[in-house]
Amino acid sequence: MAEGIWKPHVTVAALVRRGERFLLVRERVNGREVLNQPAGHLEPGESFEQAVIRETLEETAYPFTPKGLLGIYRFIPDEGVDETHIRIAFTGEVAEQRDLPLDQGIIAPVWMSLQEIEASRDHHRGPMVLQCVLDSLRKPTYPLELFSPEFL
Repeated sequence: MAEGIWKPHVTVAALVRRGERFLLVRERVNGREVLNQPAGHLEPGESFEQAVIRETLEETAYPFTPKGLLGIYRFIPDEGVDETHIRIAFTGEVAEQRDLPLDQGIIAPVWMSLQEIEASRDHHRGPMVLQCVLDSLRKPTYPLELFSPEFL
């Protein structure tokens, strides 16, 4: 019976902006170099906020402080495969970069302008990369209190 239960991949992402530039990561996925926000999977026992703080530090060496919820996104990468990704995207700020090793597969954190991000679409890990940047510029963010502390 458990085989028939659909389970989406739950991920978190950090949207960080400094002036006119956004924090992204260059990473190698399936032999291809791609761009993504600092992002990754929710791990057992951690809250969404704890996950995005951990993932951002592991992928960029920048300590991240979530300030708001940007949105919740659903992405189906291939219509022929029963796979769905749910992304919880946070806006926030980073502190001074630390001298830490980066996650396996991460090449480097990069700061890019909107124009550079738009021009590099063919290298995005997925369509949510640009959509989250655009949403961070055009939409309001929501308070972190939307997450119930009783059910993390």
